[in-house]
Amino acid sequence: MPLITWMYLRGKCANCQAPISIRYFLVELLTGLTFLGSWLHFESRSPALALVACLILSAFIVAIFIDIEHLIIPDEITIGGMVAGFLLSAVVPELHNVTDRAEALKLSGLGIVVGGGIVYLILRGGKLAFGKEKIEFESETKVIFTETTLKLPDKEVPYEELFHRKTDYIHLFAKTVELSDRCYFNTTLKLTPTELHIGEEKFDPEQIPQMEVLTKEIILPREAMGFGDVKFMAAIGAFFGWQAAIFSLMWSAVLGTVLVLISLIFRRREWGSKIPYGPYIAVAAAIWLFLPQNLQSMWIDYLSIFTQIITGKAF
Repeated sequence: MPLITWMYLRGKCANCQAPISIRYFLVELLTGLTFLGSWLHFESRSPALALVACLILSAFIVAIFIDIEHLIIPDEITIGGMVAGFLLSAVVPELHNVTDRAEALKLSGLGIVVGGGIVYLILRGGKLAFGKEKIEFESETKVIFTETTLKLPDKEVPYEELFHRKTDYIHLFAKTVELSDRCYFNTTLKLTPTELHIGEEKFDPEQIPQMEVLTKEIILPREAMGFGDVKFMAAIGAFFGWQAAIFSLMWSAVLGTVLVLISLIFRRREWGSKIPYGPYIAVAAAIWLFLPQNLQSMWIDYLSIFTQIITGKAF
């Protein structure tokens, strides 16, 4: 019905004629197609598995569009997904290609730990290696700190996009720092979520509504991945197990690389740069969900051999 009414109204509100975004039509269409695909693919194995697949895919669709627009994946999907995945593993153990409920719960719990743990290690390693972004200007340039955003010459960045943890900070050397009641010259400036340091003086950032700075460069905090991706991968592990989480992680990287290459070929660099990592994880996990059982088994066997080699049990 949403598809029919959108087309009947030609994408406009019946009362005020305001345009209705085509995104609503596409989301409804995508949801319907994935539900149909789930039933056709899983009904012969287990109607309950088909219903759970519909639930998982609807959560993926919501996560993809929210992450693209707002750069977050809500806890209702990630943490809620961990809980739902663990509980539903007991109800529908076929999610893990087993029939024993206790074994399915064991695989789900291991999937939470391994899926979330691996991405957390990547996040921490990426933070150490790529956790800072230096922006250099051709000459002394004005940078404005407001109560909510950092205003650079070409863009405004909300602090919530810069400060993901208490240890994140903005750092620069300023020719001048202008506050409402004083001015500083040739000094360092460091701003964290809780403290502002200008030279040797320390302030509460909430007491400084605006600050103008002249500088040649500024160092901003940067994230390799968001913590929402950690929780999202843990939720995927809860539903499908640790082998599926590793599959999703590896193939999400492949999907991201392919999109970047396509964007370079068509000279549309923004295609790859504007999409966060969560959608790639969701698409890779959806591929795993529809992967034939024999291919899933091959992947699981491959990982088993790999872990035996690492632990020395294969020799």
